[in-house]
Amino acid sequence: MKTISSWHVGVAAEAYAAAVFARYGYDVSVQYGANQPEYDLIAVSGDRMLKISVKGSQDGSWGLTQGYKKGCDYHEATAKWLTAHHRKTIFCLVQFQGTAPDEMPRIYLATPQEIADRLNASAGGRGETILYENHTWGPRAVGSGTTDQVPADWRISAGRLEYLFDRFGQ
Repeated sequence: MKTISSWHVGVAAEAYAAAVFARYGYDVSVQYGANQPEYDLIAVSGDRMLKISVKGSQDGSWGLTQGYKKGCDYHEATAKWLTAHHRKTIFCLVQFQGTAPDEMPRIYLATPQEIADRLNASAGGRGETILYENHTWGPRAVGSGTTDQVPADWRISAGRLEYLFDRFGQ
């Protein structure tokens, strides 16, 4: 599969996210333009609303906390990243790796706290700035032999959406 630009990945990820929320019967409002604050789209069900931050990837990972890493360790960077996000913002992680252009990407939904917990547990507990969909650390890595994986229950489903709307819908 041909690698596409990060701009195309971002546009496609937002489009797929909006489409899948609509497909599940939610009303969707999309913000357009560069550098939107905190979220890219809003999904609404009755009186409940979720702010959704969409992150696309085509390499099996999402770099999330690198900008917070300077002068601190992985756990401190994750803590800074966590405080920069509203606890009710939901991350929609869209993964294109291994999918053909006519196939749906894999889509996961997670809260900032859930992501922070995964980042802190990554690499055998050392922590990481990158959230991996499925990565086994090599023999020379700090987390040698451990596998970092997005939890299966983050995969988008009617049940996952209902849980997030019930718990975090404003």
